[in-house]
Parts: sequence; structure tokens; C-alpha cells
Amino acid sequence: MSEGNGDAVTRRLPDLAAGAPEDFALRVLRRAGLSREHYDTYVRLDTAAGGLFVAASPQTVTGACLDSAGLTATGFEELHRARTGRSAIPGGRPLPGLLPALRTGRARRLAIDLSGLPEGQRAILEAVRSIPPGQLRPLSWIAREADAGSPPPVSDVLGALTANPVAVLIPCHRVTHDNGSPCDAAYLPKAGEALRRAEHIDMRRVAELSRAGAVFLGSDTTFIYCHPTCAHARRITPGHRVHFPTARDAREAGYRACKSCRPLTV
Repeated sequence: MSEGNGDAVTRRLPDLAAGAPEDFALRVLRRAGLSREHYDTYVRLDTAAGGLFVAASPQTVTGACLDSAGLTATGFEELHRARTGRSAIPGGRPLPGLLPALRTGRARRLAIDLSGLPEGQRAILEAVRSIPPGQLRPLSWIAREADAGSPPPVSDVLGALTANPVAVLIPCHRVTHDNGSPCDAAYLPKAGEALRRAEHIDMRRVAELSRAGAVFLGSDTTFIYCHPTCAHARRITPGHRVHFPTARDAREAGYRACKSCRPLTV
């Protein structure tokens, strides 16, 4: 089958499959011997924020969208084709590693294809991917991680988050404004709240620290300062906890940055 005919078949399959079993289109393509290079498959999986459509090639995730804004399967297929130029066909098994990544929130090692994005946007999203589950990082940290030599402006970071093509698996719900408030550029507010709650992130505590001017938390026993949600910061007992409004304040007090959460140092 020629490439042109293959693309034509995949475009017409949604109409042909109306009222048929969910994997009808996929079975037709397999029976016809059409190469997987012509199309992706997708599944709908449950998350704390609702259903998540996830498209994948045989090797990598190629897109993901929450249905919390009323997105239908047909709508997801249209969005995926408009963004990637590839049809998304329902059915098939989830990509290996996808289910554990969603269950644990640890999707850093999951293969995700961002090759169609500009280099700067890819760097920003890769920085977001490095945030551990259950933790938060501010926009300034994302910018620094994306390009330490010449950090992108906050507007570019926000733009990349808003256009995140792989919702949840690239965890934009773990990004905050520099004052600690959620930066749900890629989600409806309730979706971001649900995802953070599922990771046991105590946003009330984060807000209390922010109001107290505690951008960073230090330990007066180790003289190390961290982001408030860092695993090491959570182990600091109240009697040894020191609040710092800026990295400069921490440094001038003789504290050094945590090597795990890598807070800003200037």
C-alpha cells in the first residue's frame, strides 16, 4: 500500500468504524498490513484529574490530553493529527512503562517524543520532567534548568507550559509561581489541584510558608537550604527549621544549596 493511500485509509477509518467495536479501526489497519509509521494508537487511562488520552508509537509517547475540559475521543484524534500530522487510532495495549509511570508519578524515564517542538520549548519541558513526584519547583528554577547560561524569560516558560503536548506525564502541575502559588498553565485549576492532592502535596502548608516569607527552608544542623517540598526539607524538625526569603539570605547566613533539589543560589 502506498504512503498516500495509507494516509487516506487512516483518515477515513473513524467514519468506517462508527458503531463498531473500539478496536475495529486498529484491526482493519493490521489486517491491511499498513505500517505503524502511518499512525499512532491511543488509550484512555484514569488519573486523579479524570481520563487521560495517551497516544503512542511503538517506541514512545507522542501526545496526551486530559478529558477534564470535555475533550472527547474524536476531539483528541483531531488535535493529535493537527499537531503531529499522524492519525491516532483507538485500541492496542499501553506503551510499556506507561501504567507504572502514571501510578507512581515517576515518568522521567518514560520515552516521550518532543522532536516536533522548538529546542527552547523542549528544554523547558525536559526541566519540568525532572521535578520529582510530590515536589514543587518555581518558574525561575525551570528557567535555570532549561538553560543555565541564558535562562529563558518567564513568558517563554509559561508559553511552553500552556502548550504542553503531553499532559500529566510532563508534570506541569508541579510548577509554581515564584511566590509558591500554583501555576496551572496547562490545566483547569481543579485538575491541577487533584493531581497535587494525589501526590500528597500539602498546598495549605506551602501557602502558609509563602505568607511567612519562607521561599526556602534551611536546617541549622546541616546548614543546607532546600525548596520547601524537597524530601530533605520535609525531614527538618520544627526546632531546627530556618526560613529564608531569598537564596542570598541563606548564603549570607552560611547555608549551602541542597544538592538534591538544587535551589537557586543567587
